Amino acid sequence: MNEEMKWYKQEGSWSFDPPVDKDPETGEDLEKIPFEEYCKKIFDPNKVWDKPEALKGWRHISATMYILSPHVGATLGEFGAEVIKIELPKLGDPMRHTSPFNEVYLWPETDHRPMTGTGMGYLHANDNKYFVTLDYHAPEAKEIVYDLVRISDSLAECYRPGTFYRWGIGYPQLKEVNPRLIYIWLGGFGNYGPRRYGGSYDILGQAVGGLAAITGWHEDFGGHPAKQTNWLIDWYSGLIGVIGVLAAAHYRRKTGEGTFIDLSQISCSTRATGYAFPLYGRFGVVRQRWGNWDTLLCVHGVIMVGKTDDPEHPNPQISEESRYVFVSAFQDEDFRELCYVIGRPDLWEKYCSLKERLKPEAQIEIYRALEEWAADKSRSEVVEILNNAGLIAVPVFSAKDVYECDHYWERGTLRWVEDPIFGHVLVHGATVKMSETPPRIKWIWRPIGADNIRIYHELLGYPLSKLKELWEKGVI
Repeated sequence: MNEEMKWYKQEGSWSFDPPVDKDPETGEDLEKIPFEEYCKKIFDPNKVWDKPEALKGWRHISATMYILSPHVGATLGEFGAEVIKIELPKLGDPMRHTSPFNEVYLWPETDHRPMTGTGMGYLHANDNKYFVTLDYHAPEAKEIVYDLVRISDSLAECYRPGTFYRWGIGYPQLKEVNPRLIYIWLGGFGNYGPRRYGGSYDILGQAVGGLAAITGWHEDFGGHPAKQTNWLIDWYSGLIGVIGVLAAAHYRRKTGEGTFIDLSQISCSTRATGYAFPLYGRFGVVRQRWGNWDTLLCVHGVIMVGKTDDPEHPNPQISEESRYVFVSAFQDEDFRELCYVIGRPDLWEKYCSLKERLKPEAQIEIYRALEEWAADKSRSEVVEILNNAGLIAVPVFSAKDVYECDHYWERGTLRWVEDPIFGHVLVHGATVKMSETPPRIKWIWRPIGADNIRIYHELLGYPLSKLKELWEKGVI
């Protein structure tokens, strides 16, 4: 039996307890404590900084903008990679100029945004990075990129297909400079195909990839295709890109060869549509929008209750946000229990099988009955009643609710960061927990060109006189 996969057999039953381990500080036998306590100790967010980083020694060049492509570098950086973000001089990444801004002023007398006026939407796609400036159009730019590539492991870029190639810094040229380079291009339609030159933003990816068509309420309910509001496909596609880079790194470890990765945002959006394409391919049926309900499960959706949990809050938006509950009772036995809890056993008699409950008219009747039952109750009351009956019900949390929930703080999901320019900033911490090499957020951002000296002078060895000359020419 493989020692790493060994399950310990004790007294005739299989145990899933972790292998014997000792707490390095106390010498405590971790196998003898409850599993929850074991997890708390090995994933303790307060000890993250005492542990090594998984990607320490990896260098990544992020020639990127907006959210999709910068997210690749930010994620690699959280795992310990050294990430160098290249921006155009003075202007920087356009995402710096999106609200909400940290400052109360903008740029009334100049075409360039203030270096401290960076929008908060920029932060999480650009944490843990070193920031340099470079004008790719300048004759000197190509050699600077070559110098960076010679000592780097990977590069991400997001310019229109073929742009870097025309500038002499595309994959075919950079492969000659560093055959081990992992080069990932991220954009809308890919580098080949009839629509390859189309630009892309998150909403375009959602629309053309098929995701927006199944998001929102059906026309019969006054709905229309809707946008996932938080750049969902940008974040999702960026993570797919990270997986591609790490897979290419594994291949390089075996062969010594680099890889060119083409990541199409609309392809990622298409993958996120779930069963829409198998459904159409088999039956010719187009998957429909279903709002806050589910086309495959019932009950499995969001209801509105009658009373708010926060009636005294001065902000009516926050007050109203605390009136929604997600309820799941699609298994027959759970649905039966739900019907008796809300005093509607007739619904169980009428819709005792999942197949019957999935019909539109059935879902309308069932969810209407749930909201009628909840009309004189608050969100917390509905959750408590259903949970006590053994059913799944959770409040729909706002950012305020998440902030006030102890669970997120104990796990390090949220944390305050002291930034020298932004001040005290609330951010979400690294998502995945790793016992030996936990990811971490070291800083949230830096001004445009903040690390030009560090990278160009200290890393590449350019004399300061050369940097002064490049700066005067507008190259950096």
